[in-house]
Amino acid sequence: MRSVRFILLRSIMLLCTSIMFSQEADSYDVKKHYTKQEVDIVMRDGVKLHTTIYAPKDTSKKYPILMHRTPYSSRPYGKDEFKSKIGPNTFLMKEGNIIVYQDVRGRWMSEGVYDNMRAYIPGKKGKQFDEASDTYDTIDWLVKNVSNTNKKVGIWGISYPGFYATYSLLDAHPALKAVSPQACIGDFFFDDFHHNGAYLLSYWRATAVFGYEKTKPTTKSWYTFPELKSKDQYQFFLDAGPLSTLDQYYKEDNVFWTQLKEHPNYDEFWQKRGIIQHLKNQKIKPAVMTVGGLFDAEDLYGPFETYENIEKKSDNYNIMVFGPWSHGDWARTKKRQAIGNVYFGDDLSLKFQKNVETTFFNHFLKGNADGKTGLPEIQIFDTGKKEWNSYESWPPANVEKKTFYLSANDELSGKSGAGSSEFISDPKKPVPYSEDVKMVFTPRKYMTDDQRFAARRPDVLVFETPVLTEDMTLPGEVLAKLKVATTGTDADWAVKLIDVYPNDVEDTEETQEYLKMANYHMMVRSEVMRGRFRNDFSKPEPFVANQKTDVNIKLQDIHHTFKKGHKIQIQVQSTWFPLIDLNPQTYVPNIFKATESDFTKQTHKVYHDSTIEVMILK
Repeated sequence: MRSVRFILLRSIMLLCTSIMFSQEADSYDVKKHYTKQEVDIVMRDGVKLHTTIYAPKDTSKKYPILMHRTPYSSRPYGKDEFKSKIGPNTFLMKEGNIIVYQDVRGRWMSEGVYDNMRAYIPGKKGKQFDEASDTYDTIDWLVKNVSNTNKKVGIWGISYPGFYATYSLLDAHPALKAVSPQACIGDFFFDDFHHNGAYLLSYWRATAVFGYEKTKPTTKSWYTFPELKSKDQYQFFLDAGPLSTLDQYYKEDNVFWTQLKEHPNYDEFWQKRGIIQHLKNQKIKPAVMTVGGLFDAEDLYGPFETYENIEKKSDNYNIMVFGPWSHGDWARTKKRQAIGNVYFGDDLSLKFQKNVETTFFNHFLKGNADGKTGLPEIQIFDTGKKEWNSYESWPPANVEKKTFYLSANDELSGKSGAGSSEFISDPKKPVPYSEDVKMVFTPRKYMTDDQRFAARRPDVLVFETPVLTEDMTLPGEVLAKLKVATTGTDADWAVKLIDVYPNDVEDTEETQEYLKMANYHMMVRSEVMRGRFRNDFSKPEPFVANQKTDVNIKLQDIHHTFKKGHKIQIQVQSTWFPLIDLNPQTYVPNIFKATESDFTKQTHKVYHDSTIEVMILK
């Protein structure tokens, strides 16, 4: 089990902190060019936050400060212990910046109590604190106490550190000039641990990281990961049964597991922890560059919502970059960019780091900060044509809505029809999210995985266009407007948008040995809706058995050209295991407390007047 722990620890911690750089050897010696200082900065309530400062040894000029706040450790600790890479990328490291890392409140060497997705407090008074005030107090100390700084500050972060980057925009310190939230968590009911109310079972082991609290500053992990009885996660969770059986792994001392169980709905507990709604209520002043991956299995909701809500409310410099990346790929320097079996191009991340990220921070921290960066408002990769596109707005102005119907005879067409298609959903034989036996935290490659295995199952409905006679580019939101019925009183509904390749497509070096890219069913986008939340995430309600019911599912934005010779396919299913937990299909108030007897086999219908609404580039 040591290897399991190692893999999970690496995926969570190194991904979110040391993710900033590739593992490739580099001759640059940080210790040769930088000094290191560790300080404990006192917050307004007296709590000390451990902060590490890397400053260039060349003191002939002044430098801006680039800061990274993290719950995943600012290690290595000790004045003579140096990170091998610092900053957002190697270009910003080598040209010289003051790089600061901080353990957030309650984590690692910082004092205080950790609060997972700590709620923002508007109009704080006296010693009231949140992550915005902790950031403000830290910046205030840095600009007053660090030598050789030009007193301009930038913040970046990926994943959870991306959440802290977004948080810094609220009640921002005047010295904060540029912020880049990357793969930023926006709301734990729609990112990471839930998708539209469905619990992400694939994240279950990560509950150890966020759920156990420490009692004092420490340089060593205070949490352990549960040992699984099988390396086949599908079988492990299937054998485990209801979520309530997993209590044997996490007791009451795991605060986050308790919170998940006690708050199955989008109640005040979750609502106040979301950061997106606060972007709607405050004018943002620092320049913002939101970055995301179009195939990010962890945080896809957050980046799109962050950019869009700042754009609606504020008049600051606000741009968005989305590439063909999984979680944090843009911070690596791998030559060939691929997600699973699908190859997109060479040096895409390196070019982003050099030409986009470095340009953004240098302009606002070292330049005249007039907003004329030369960067487009929107840079987004076309994952079908495999090329970058730039737009002045998102979605682009020159689009029109197109509606596809889930028609009879498995057709995806422009005409509505009568009747319905149905399937039997059996919780004892759920549809897997991947045909790979090795299902791990956190799933990545499934975002472009071949879906032929699912299309050939009787509990997955398939609707497909004829072969396209011309290219069709879809930029923006995909909305599934299902009209469904079930013999039960609860159900999940998962919708997948798929690009079906022609039969003459050649394999690449990324193609798995047992696959062929000919007739490959590439998943372009997918999403799930826990049916009980179809009308209100705060007020779950059962289905009326056999009654036709509307279920709308917003799939996160895409930018994909379905090329001539390809086909567009939609798959609809009810289980997606063990990516999401199993719905009992019999309504219970809290699925985390469901028992074995609650889980029942049911028949689900999808009516042929159900639609998929997309935007088509003119």
